[in-house]
Amino acid sequence: MEINQEKVLHQIQQAKKGNQIAFNYLLDTFWGSVYAFQLKQTQNDNDAEDITIQTFSKAFDKIDTFDEEYQFKTWLITISKNVYIDFLRKKKSSINTETTEEQEKEVYAMVDDAPSPEDKIITEQNLAKLLKDIKKLKPKYQEVINLRYFQELSYKEISEQIGEPINNVKVKLLRAKKLLAEIIKKS
Repeated sequence: MEINQEKVLHQIQQAKKGNQIAFNYLLDTFWGSVYAFQLKQTQNDNDAEDITIQTFSKAFDKIDTFDEEYQFKTWLITISKNVYIDFLRKKKSSINTETTEEQEKEVYAMVDDAPSPEDKIITEQNLAKLLKDIKKLKPKYQEVINLRYFQELSYKEISEQIGEPINNVKVKLLRAKKLLAEIIKKS
């Protein structure tokens, strides 16, 4: 699939303004490339997925620093390489470090006011079928969907409950909604 660079640049500009739909577009467009790159590195589906989530989390956090003279995919892969190096260091040292309150305050707040197409599909389904479809997701995606939409927790509360940074929670939710929408469309 050919990526329309003009559309990508427009979506990046919209994302810099906090547009949620633009973040969804960027995630959908580049998820496969970053994930495939990490799958080659890690040889492990779960690690590749976790690193890809962290990559998009960091990229969305720092989207304002992206220089539009460069390719967005190259920028993402560079971030992904650094996340992978951090992953290897953590795996090697296996020392858990906790984020400080100051680091949490620096987290980029993605605007979450416009319902995405995935949100609309999710809310249109009847509950029994929806729960059945949710069960087809990986457990980590089931968990964030449950916490956000059934327990109605905030991103911060979900972050605290699952022990991950807020941006990871946001990216996991974006990914979970996309996968769930695909499952719903198929059935």
